Amino acid sequence: MSWQIRIEHSTGYRYASPVISSYNEARIIPQTGDRQLTLEATVRTEPASTTYRYWDYWGTQVTAFDLHTPHTELIVTGRSVVQTAPAPARPTDVPGWDGLTDDRVADRFVEFVRPTVSTPEHPELLAAARELAAANAPADFLPAVGDWVREKLRYQPGTTEVRTSAVEAWQQGVGVCQDFAHLALVLMRAAGMPARYVSGYQHPSADAAVGETVSGQSHAWVEGWLGEWWGFDPTNGVPAGEQHVVVARGRDYNDVPPMFGVYSGGASTSLGVTVSVTRLG
Repeated sequence: MSWQIRIEHSTGYRYASPVISSYNEARIIPQTGDRQLTLEATVRTEPASTTYRYWDYWGTQVTAFDLHTPHTELIVTGRSVVQTAPAPARPTDVPGWDGLTDDRVADRFVEFVRPTVSTPEHPELLAAARELAAANAPADFLPAVGDWVREKLRYQPGTTEVRTSAVEAWQQGVGVCQDFAHLALVLMRAAGMPARYVSGYQHPSADAAVGETVSGQSHAWVEGWLGEWWGFDPTNGVPAGEQHVVVARGRDYNDVPPMFGVYSGGASTSLGVTVSVTRLG
């Protein structure tokens, strides 16, 4: 059964001295796709500004705005209502490893099979990927990767930051959903499977009560190419389903930052991020 979810995402900055000019991008509008329909979406800023939207190279809707009046605080709030579908069944018509790693597939998805700054190669991770691939057909490989990642990483907020690479998180043995996703991507790409990073939101309860507003999460998971894209959440060990709301896709976190900008003024302090979610039906 599909869900309808309302999301409110607020983030902001406080500046040590008035900022004269700032240029900003927000990626907080959920996508519409095969298993998700965005019914409403607004982005407001304080101070107020004129916003405009465009789709970036990766297909993410970006809200852009600039401010040219002195301000010491900036708050951006996105509100949306989204309808999500249950997790699709794991694809059954999946190419074998020979087909999946064929040059034509690699050429088609070249950006999703190469390492990145956040998902670098490492000989021990390559060996682990090969071992998992030898023991699992491609359709079973993604859940196996999720199991492996959860064996190696303990979820602990505050131990990593957005620039932490998958290798660094793996060596520390702790991380957050972003690190779980990055580490899974390293293994998937090492095995030759096209793999992409997904950012969005997750309702924390599979048994969510209709009408109850709870604290939600910005979240990250992965999608692997199994003849079609199939989403899997390595942090929770489940396919991406009705609790998952897709906002952006890319090679890694660096392609999908929720907020990004430049400004002229004093040092900034993050006001933090709050996400609230309400299941409407």
